[in-house]
Amino acid sequence: MDRDTRNAAIGALWVLLLFGIAAYYLPTVMLAIGKVSTILAGVVAAVFMVAIFIVFWLRGRSQRKKDH
Repeated sequence: MDRDTRNAAIGALWVLLLFGIAAYYLPTVMLAIGKVSTILAGVVAAVFMVAIFIVFWLRGRSQRKKDH
């Protein structure tokens, strides 16, 4: 395993851990926020989902710049 592959694997591990932990606690957070506002709870869930796609989009953009 070369340095770039190892760094990519470590980065992927961090992303999986962070989003996995966030996904585990998301229902609890949404229920707590839902007591204040159901709309705000929906916004929190939407932000979580959009964040996943933004991370992958930024990673793809970074890889494209590196390849060219």
